[in-house]
Amino acid sequence: MTTTTSLQEAYVHCQQVTRREARNFYFAFITLPGHKRRAIYAVYAFARLCDDIADEDQPLEEKVAQLNDVRRSLADAYDNKPDGPVFVALSDVAATHQIPQQSFEDLIAGVEIDTHKSRYANFDELREYCYGVASTVGLICGEIFGYKDPIAREYAVDLGLAMQITNIMRDIQEDAQRGRIYLPQDEMARSGYTEDELLRGVVNQQFVELMSAQAQRAHAYYDSGARLLPLVPIRSKACVALLHGMYERLLERIEANGFDVFHGRIRLPTQEKIILTAKLWATNLLPLPRSL
Repeated sequence: MTTTTSLQEAYVHCQQVTRREARNFYFAFITLPGHKRRAIYAVYAFARLCDDIADEDQPLEEKVAQLNDVRRSLADAYDNKPDGPVFVALSDVAATHQIPQQSFEDLIAGVEIDTHKSRYANFDELREYCYGVASTVGLICGEIFGYKDPIAREYAVDLGLAMQITNIMRDIQEDAQRGRIYLPQDEMARSGYTEDELLRGVVNQQFVELMSAQAQRAHAYYDSGARLLPLVPIRSKACVALLHGMYERLLERIEANGFDVFHGRIRLPTQEKIILTAKLWATNLLPLPRSL
């Protein structure tokens, strides 16, 4: 049954989803001009819709069926027949910013990997997953931010990889409880760290070496992702800089904690996020948003 949702209602819904589910992203997004901020909320709400399907505790067949429903709804949105608040907003975003449908299809395909794959033989396999669930979002957001040179897309991909590797490191325990291990199997074998030790939350020298390798890889991608900053408009630059800064700061906290991600979730306090936001706005010589 088709539901009627006004465009304003659709964007409000997407904002509420983002504020509820994405604290780090929400702080970064408030630095954007209003029309770009609304567009990013819609993209996040779509990504969250896909992620929630993959993470739900239900039969595989049902997950696949629901993701196929998302594909059909996406196609309808591009045919100007959107149904539901997320797709009403997304239809407007896609038309306004000329985002190819394939970009969202690639995101769905990335999320779908979680329905049938729980181990990654090497980083090449893991990179494909990270690209699907994170870099695709970066590429979509890049069309909303705007950029001066097409090479910005390469840097957006790398920033997405860096952020996803950081998420993987932080969420190792939670993912393992769902039966998923995103650390490359060949690197685990070389370090001498076993799945049994991971499931028991063992932090030993082997684990530290394994995680150090992931951190070094992430830092390299952050360095590449930073090259995106001079290529986007100043208001978008503040958002990208904040995402980059918060996630790399999170990685540094994981490192400072000796890579112990098993005893309490590592996160950035709200006050630190506010301070970081204020510093970046001051650096860009912009007035602070009233919401801060």
